[in-house]
Amino acid sequence: MTKLTSQMSIGINEFNGNYSNKSESSLLKIREISDIKIFQITQYKNSKLDISLIKIDNQILSQISGCVSANFNTRILWSGPKTWIVISKNKNIIDDINKNCSANNFAITDLSHSRMTIQIEGKNAFDVIKKGCPLNLNNFKTNMCANTVFNGITITIDLLDQDKNIFNIMSHRSFADSFYHAITDASLEYGYKIE
Repeated sequence: MTKLTSQMSIGINEFNGNYSNKSESSLLKIREISDIKIFQITQYKNSKLDISLIKIDNQILSQISGCVSANFNTRILWSGPKTWIVISKNKNIIDDINKNCSANNFAITDLSHSRMTIQIEGKNAFDVIKKGCPLNLNNFKTNMCANTVFNGITITIDLLDQDKNIFNIMSHRSFADSFYHAITDASLEYGYKIE
């Protein structure tokens, strides 16, 4: 998969924004997360299957709003009632999904090529997101997610690590350029590095 924008490819390992007199470790790090599989799983309205019995890559399908089940390879985001987003480095995750989520009970949609994910990391990551997002992030903790907007672009925010301030932010690939420019513009004040 290619980088989401030509500007992102050109800018790799370059410092941008207000980086003068700052150590590289204090700058925000922005990168595209590629080579992942993304699937939406939706349980049919008439399905009587007990969700607590389902596991994908040994992760449960959370029934709690905004919760993420995660291990090293796979993250399962609660996306809405009876709807989850599975994001995995495992190229064969669809086999596990199909094994555990029968076609009689679930609709499974491959979103891998229609979504892009940007990861932003650093002490000012919360501040960057707050610049373009109306969501109250004050109580956001590790393994929480939310659907919201950033400068009018629909996104899904996933907090991977609260202590290190690492977020994955997913949007429609058709908005990749606009979203990339919005997130880097919001990062200028703090200085950032494209990785």
